[in-house]
Amino acid sequence: MAYNLKEEMSKEERFAPGQRLCAGCGAGITCRAMMRAVDPEDKAVICNATSCLEVSSFQYPFTAWEDSYIHTAFENASSTASGVETAYRALKKKGKVKDNYKFLAIGGDGGTYDIGFQSLSGAMERGHDFTYFCYDNEAYMNTGTQRSSATPRFASATTTPPGAESVGKKENVKDLTTIMVAHGSPYVAQTTFIGNFRDFHQKAHKAIYTEGPTFVNVLSPCPRGWRYSAEMLPEICRLAVETCIWPLYEVENGEYHLSYMPKKKLPVEEFMRPQGRFRHCFKPGNEWTIEEAQKYVDEKWEALLEKCK
Repeated sequence: MAYNLKEEMSKEERFAPGQRLCAGCGAGITCRAMMRAVDPEDKAVICNATSCLEVSSFQYPFTAWEDSYIHTAFENASSTASGVETAYRALKKKGKVKDNYKFLAIGGDGGTYDIGFQSLSGAMERGHDFTYFCYDNEAYMNTGTQRSSATPRFASATTTPPGAESVGKKENVKDLTTIMVAHGSPYVAQTTFIGNFRDFHQKAHKAIYTEGPTFVNVLSPCPRGWRYSAEMLPEICRLAVETCIWPLYEVENGEYHLSYMPKKKLPVEEFMRPQGRFRHCFKPGNEWTIEEAQKYVDEKWEALLEKCK
């Protein structure tokens, strides 16, 4: 099927403006693209884990969501989506529901990589027909920028502050995208906001319209937690991709496909330098942190290239 980005971008918005997300936040862009990927003739149910997105898009009795919306606890967005999807199939079989529905779950990295991982893993293993979108802002931003398992090594968070005895978070990130592939999902993708958004829109649509449990991991920077100026959102995403810190790829039925190959792979310090959370890494004596970050990214990138052949 031919993909027309202009037509996609001209679709009626299903995530309304007027929500209370911060300027320069990636979550709103994630939601707009996610909902635009649902075909106009189909309806949707969104299960949203507690997060910045939830408190900013749904203040009872007001909501930014044009489709059916369920606010869940941190830990059970996927199990809620599982139950709704199962009920829908039963009602459809009995002829009590005529419309076609798509089931979407969404959460930040805290509600996906950590607190909600058990319900996400269970839903993937059971094979429910739904798509999970993680907007990965790499920390618990809603509750005060505490580190999560998605927080990069050496990043400053309120629970991993740099100082005389610390250079930020000690551990590397959990590779959740690969973990989802290991669950046998028919479609898993990694993307972000870069260029003309074609990559994001195509992957979102493919995920939603692939039968079975699918997963899309979206790098979604946070200006407050990452400490960059709001207008730098696209540039931060571009640098994440060009340094191969956040490679763009998809996995269809276990086969890896690279979506973008940088013409010239940039050093990781290009991504780190504009962000206040890495400022301490550039102080005299901490040069080794940048070297270690580069080594880790190079190893992960080479391993991905090998998988993509």
